[in-house]
Amino acid sequence: MNDRAGRRRARRMAIGTAVVLALAGMNGPWLYRFGSEKYHQYKIDKQEYKAENGRWEIVDFPEKYRQNTIHAALLHTGKVLLVAGSGNDQDNFDAKQYDTRIWDPVKGTVKKVPTPTDLFCTGHTQLANGNLLIAGGTKRYEKLKGDVTKAGGLMVVHNENPDEPITLPAGTRFTGKENGKTFVSKDPVLVPRAKKNFDKETGEFLGNTPGYGRTYVEAQKEGAKHQTGTQDNYTVQGLSGEDARNTYGIAEKLALDKKDFQGIDDAFEFDPVAEKYIKVDPMKEARWYPTLTTLSDGRILSVSGLDDIGQLVPGKNEIYDPETKKWTYTDKVRQFPTYPALFLMQNDKIFYSGANAGYGPDDVGRDPGIWDVETNKFTKVPGMSDADMLETANTVLLPPAQDEKYMVIGGGGVGESPKASEKTRIVDLKADSPRFEDGPSMDKGTRYPQASILPDDNVLISGGSEDYRGRGDSDILEARIYDTAKNELRRVADPLVGRNYHAGSILLPDGRLMFFGSDPLYGDKANTKPGEFEQRIEIYTPPYLYGENPQPELAGGPQTIEHGESGTFTSKDAASIKKVRLIRPSASTHVTDIDQRSVALDFETDGDKLTVTVPESRNVVQAGWYMLFAVTADGTPSKAQWVQVP
Repeated sequence: MNDRAGRRRARRMAIGTAVVLALAGMNGPWLYRFGSEKYHQYKIDKQEYKAENGRWEIVDFPEKYRQNTIHAALLHTGKVLLVAGSGNDQDNFDAKQYDTRIWDPVKGTVKKVPTPTDLFCTGHTQLANGNLLIAGGTKRYEKLKGDVTKAGGLMVVHNENPDEPITLPAGTRFTGKENGKTFVSKDPVLVPRAKKNFDKETGEFLGNTPGYGRTYVEAQKEGAKHQTGTQDNYTVQGLSGEDARNTYGIAEKLALDKKDFQGIDDAFEFDPVAEKYIKVDPMKEARWYPTLTTLSDGRILSVSGLDDIGQLVPGKNEIYDPETKKWTYTDKVRQFPTYPALFLMQNDKIFYSGANAGYGPDDVGRDPGIWDVETNKFTKVPGMSDADMLETANTVLLPPAQDEKYMVIGGGGVGESPKASEKTRIVDLKADSPRFEDGPSMDKGTRYPQASILPDDNVLISGGSEDYRGRGDSDILEARIYDTAKNELRRVADPLVGRNYHAGSILLPDGRLMFFGSDPLYGDKANTKPGEFEQRIEIYTPPYLYGENPQPELAGGPQTIEHGESGTFTSKDAASIKKVRLIRPSASTHVTDIDQRSVALDFETDGDKLTVTVPESRNVVQAGWYMLFAVTADGTPSKAQWVQVP
């Protein structure tokens, strides 16, 4: 797909009778745009401007390596995994053209990686061994109402035989007993055998509970006359004898309504050293838009998503064991919207901020709270402002992680709502009675804001749009740094590229940030011109890298430090170090980055030696690879050293 033409906004300011235009994305919070383009370039290139506001630049990828990047993860090799899958492109999906790139931000090299299936809208998280777990993706693209030509939907197939399961192949025909209409299955379905039920006390046989499977079916022919209006029982054609008597289908109305995306159950580990996908045991449930959250023991919780027939997974959550490479269901059921923001707390429980990226009822699973996965108890956390606008919000565990304070940024109404919130909300989970309080507000209601933790304990908040997927040319070309100590937002240099849906940001080991993606519905204010996917990668260099002092040096030291243990590094700048941070590498998509966290380390200096100590808690420091930054009093970070905490 060709690069989307950069949308440059002209901000007009009347000076007398003159109207002056300037380059969009180049102004700072206090720099009014006037004069020539060359003058503005001169101003933003000045050292004092960059030291106050930072600088944005676009990475020049060769055209053959460009793709519709949906997911990005920083690998412990220092490279960035860029995953498109089919890239929200039906033509790519139909052609089975699935893309992945590995970008080396130091050398500037890009490499294509074979992609085994459509990992568009998958879930991912960092594993303790440094691999990236990737689970779910796309089985079938959505069809909007008006594009659906054949009536269809969910067929639940029942099997009353307690002795044998039954498998029905793709192409099986189901005929309604009342409506007489025939529908054809799109995929094979395995229907388990019925369960025999007995009285626990007397042993008396009480009857069978049918086994059931689900499959997506479509009418044999196009047209509205093949729709059904109510539930019906369906006979399965091609069966005879006992199979015909024991096997039947039940379906609600099968219509020409919009058909949602359908998910897959495939799971892979991406090996950063071998730079390839390794297939592991599939999930129990197919999932599209799932969230993967690391637990304290290193296992991975998989939650939500649309299943293989396009319905929200009904609260059936599961856990991946990296040792066995197998998935098992949790004991209890709890439902969330897709891509829920779920974070491991220091007490082993899971914090749900209420932020999510989309699909699901507007009255189920949307309240923020604390979830005990083992007991399934859920305790709501009150005080959320704009509580009906948490879809497409971003959530950040504010640094340092030990403080257990979270910020929820922006968001919008459920579905394609034009609503957008300018709020930030902060909650202290260590408080006796945790409650959200409003933080500083942004200028505009903002859906899809990108947010990245910085080594100096601040957070960069950038981009987003005022409307659903940037409708009405509503991308927000603004960036702010949130000062965690002062609880203040400060405008910095504006980005060059608009970022809305399917966009994200990642902190790099040298202290810069990369931004990727954006997938607007339209390309103009009138919403008449189709939008184009933003393939350009953008780099933001924060003000701390333009200060008077160079980055402190940090070298040597161990590659592995155990929980509760120490490691010694070499730095001629050791005496100037005021804080040390262990930052987990990001895995970002759909304004969801569960992995992001910055942990404060105790440290001592002795001459040119810097000795750091990793906390004992596996809930604070989840096992895995981390970037170790040493930071001076003026907030200048070193380049990161990679450290594994097993």
